[in-house]
Amino acid sequence: MIVGAFLKNNILLLGGSGTLGSRIVKSKIFSNLKYPSKKKLNISNKKNIEKYLFKNNINLVLHCAALARVKECENNKKKAKKINVDGTRNIVNSILKFKKKSIKLVFISSDAVYPSTKGNYKETDRLSPYNAYGWTKVKGEKIVKKLKKYIIIRTRFFDKRKIAFKYSATNIYTSSLEVDKLVKYISILIKKNFQGIINVGRPKISDYKNYKKYKKNLKPCDKSKILNKINFKIATDASLNIKRLKKFL
Repeated sequence: MIVGAFLKNNILLLGGSGTLGSRIVKSKIFSNLKYPSKKKLNISNKKNIEKYLFKNNINLVLHCAALARVKECENNKKKAKKINVDGTRNIVNSILKFKKKSIKLVFISSDAVYPSTKGNYKETDRLSPYNAYGWTKVKGEKIVKKLKKYIIIRTRFFDKRKIAFKYSATNIYTSSLEVDKLVKYISILIKKNFQGIINVGRPKISDYKNYKKYKKNLKPCDKSKILNKINFKIATDASLNIKRLKKFL
């Protein structure tokens, strides 16, 4: 376990009530961590973000706030843009206000920025999202790159405590991580002062094999069973090339 002592930054966590954000809080890896509620600090309000950064002398922002449910993003593209794109722009523009103070931003992106059909995607591969959520993340990444100091993490994760579905496909592949491991990897990248874009995940694995470890009564199925039940595109092979990540582990 990595202790929080090395992270002496004043850290602002946005999205602290979400799956990833809540595990970051519970991990206690990050010292001096502030995680205001959405009601207290909403990313749609740029002035409030600026005030909070100044008042609390923030020098590291963990941006986990997002509309991440694929179906909801497809059904409400305006809402997805407002939160994932405009919200990210508000954060970045607020950071840019502090010209004398270099604030680093950790942006949680997604493997959905890739086409997600052939797998083994490298950070330098062409971006071609297959759904609205992926497009919002591509646009968010572009905004984040205006900063001097940032980490863009392309990833997919799940909470082993909340696997609700009964079936999972044996022929849909990802590099999806259990969320607690993702928290640990984020802390390592910050500790080692990584800068830039990085894929964060595990070696290629089928959804069924990945989730079966945590849900013993999970049943296998063909991807057609999943695809026939939805009216939007999902990944069939979103596996990531994680050679860059391995250098830091």
